[in-house]
Amino acid sequence: MYKAKINVTLRKSILDPKGKAAHHALHNLGLNNINDVRIGKFIEMDIRADTEKEAYELANTACSKLLANEVMEDFQIEIEKN
Repeated sequence: MYKAKINVTLRKSILDPKGKAAHHALHNLGLNNINDVRIGKFIEMDIRADTEKEAYELANTACSKLLANEVMEDFQIEIEKN
C-alpha cells in the first residue's frame, strides 16, 4: 500500500484570482514582505500497488484523466510507502 500526495497548481502563465485576493488581503494585514501568493489544491490517496513505480503511474493517470486540468494546471506527485 502506498500513499500519493499530490499538489495541483495553476500554471505560472495562468492568472490566479484567489492568489491575488489572498496577496492583497495579506498586504492589508501589514504582511508587506510577501511578494506573491498562488493557491492550489492538495490531494492524498491510498493506492494498492505492488511497487512504488506502479503507484506513481496510477496517481499520474488519475491526475491526467480527472484530478488536474492539464491545459491550465501542473501537478507534482510524491509517493510514500504506507
